[in-house]
Amino acid sequence: MAPPPSTSFAGPPPRAGEDFRSDFPGIGEVWHYLDTAATAQKPQRVIDAIARGYGPDYATVHRGVYKRSADMTLAYEAARRRVAGFIGAGSENEIVFVRGATEGINLVATCWAGEQLKAGDRILLSQLEHHSNIVPWQMIAEKIGAHIDVIPLTEDHRIDLDAMAAMISPAHKLVSLAHVSNVLGSVLDCRRAADIAHAVGAKILLDGCQAVPRMRVDVQALDCDFYVFSAHKLYGPTGFGVLWARPELLEAMPPYQGGGAMIDRVSFEKTTYAPPPGRFEAGTPHIVGALGLHAAIDYVESIGLERIHAIETDLVAQTRAALSQINSVRLFGPEESAGIVSFVIEGVHPHDIGTILDEEGVAIRAGHHCAQPLMASLGVDATARASFGVYSDTSDVDALVRGIERVTRIFG
Repeated sequence: MAPPPSTSFAGPPPRAGEDFRSDFPGIGEVWHYLDTAATAQKPQRVIDAIARGYGPDYATVHRGVYKRSADMTLAYEAARRRVAGFIGAGSENEIVFVRGATEGINLVATCWAGEQLKAGDRILLSQLEHHSNIVPWQMIAEKIGAHIDVIPLTEDHRIDLDAMAAMISPAHKLVSLAHVSNVLGSVLDCRRAADIAHAVGAKILLDGCQAVPRMRVDVQALDCDFYVFSAHKLYGPTGFGVLWARPELLEAMPPYQGGGAMIDRVSFEKTTYAPPPGRFEAGTPHIVGALGLHAAIDYVESIGLERIHAIETDLVAQTRAALSQINSVRLFGPEESAGIVSFVIEGVHPHDIGTILDEEGVAIRAGHHCAQPLMASLGVDATARASFGVYSDTSDVDALVRGIERVTRIFG
């Protein structure tokens, strides 16, 4: 299934705030929201879809024979097809709806790695992974007696694929990496990583939470085996996400949970299970979450991911150029990071930076960003992080820089 066409974009990026900020009632005119990597604000189109889903359109799915239930079932499955097209999946049956990327990774860890790996096998992660792409693998490795190896970073804070190629072996059965780092904004060369993994027979999972809101993703072109992302970072609702996997892998995986909807036939003697994706979606689903994600995808496609990427790339360049002129500021990540700028100020805790910026109407993230191993490798306990969205513009960069200059004055 080919991805739907997106709005083409040529020339210098517009000031996104002028074009799109009014679509987001959660921002207003004076608040500078620079925490999109944590969660994106919601456009009115998504809010309206959720309100209709919980209001005049609400009914259960896959169960009722009355018209509204049938209509809601059609809308729910239309969202699955929309997701499949959005990420270049071959079929909507390759799309499993989950509570978020975290559950998607845990599902793969339990139902694939837990079944396929054995004592002595190895799992390969990288130094920059989110805790959600570390802890599930630690849990399954401890349970089955597998081992975890860690790919280091390059000097400009990318996953070092040369090191990956040197250290991987046939004992490695799974590689799990972030497509875009939630701290550094560094973009993985996914196809090369997949080629390295497949050369030794390993499967590769990509954490796409920070990628899908910012760039075109085609899972078939990336040649990965599993791909996960969360709706709320894609301007959609919280508590909803997507796992994509190759169909032959889904077919071979046992259910993640037992309950209604994931069955074929139940008796006290034996239960048989539904084919994927239903096998992995026990219970009444987050119906309105699917509708909200559908609306969010429609929204970003109406703008064009190429345009969004150009906007964020320009804002990152402005931010890094401005902050590099402040002597006490140390920047992390590559120059061309995707929508994210992490930094520290000498002698100032990031929480103090965040508090002072909040007084200036600027919202950033301060802390370890669920990436404590990365913080240790960078030699810091925490960083401040500014992250952009489609509603961001140069006024946000200006406000951030003014706030940081105030921080440096206060702390001398």
